[in-house]
Amino acid sequence: MTEPTTAIAICEAFLGAMEGRDLDRARSFVAAEGLEMVFPGGARFSGIEQMVAGAAGRYRFVGKHFDRRDSWGAPGQESVLIAGTLHGEWLDGSRFEGIRFVDLFDLRDGRIWRQQVWNDMGEYKLKALAGQG
Repeated sequence: MTEPTTAIAICEAFLGAMEGRDLDRARSFVAAEGLEMVFPGGARFSGIEQMVAGAAGRYRFVGKHFDRRDSWGAPGQESVLIAGTLHGEWLDGSRFEGIRFVDLFDLRDGRIWRQQVWNDMGEYKLKALAGQG
């Protein structure tokens, strides 16, 4: 398999590996010093395994459709924004789709060292609890 070379391709490959739960491949895109992951509500994880364990209490699986990608910075210090929608399955087996997300990645020397995530998943869960979704 050809390894991605642009910052956007690296982040897309990382997200694909995470979606497929190929954690060894996902780790290959992460800085040697580790990965800082920040999710809605201020949930912080210091690595892939910790994030996967945290997600196990929220949904069975989640996938992403990419609508927008952008990158900026200088060689060796790049940022990537990927936006789109989430789809997947809640723990009760019901399916969801069309939930907005934005992921902001920071890369150092071609490796991801921080991922910040914003999405409307919590809003969808609140609507479902209120019987509106």
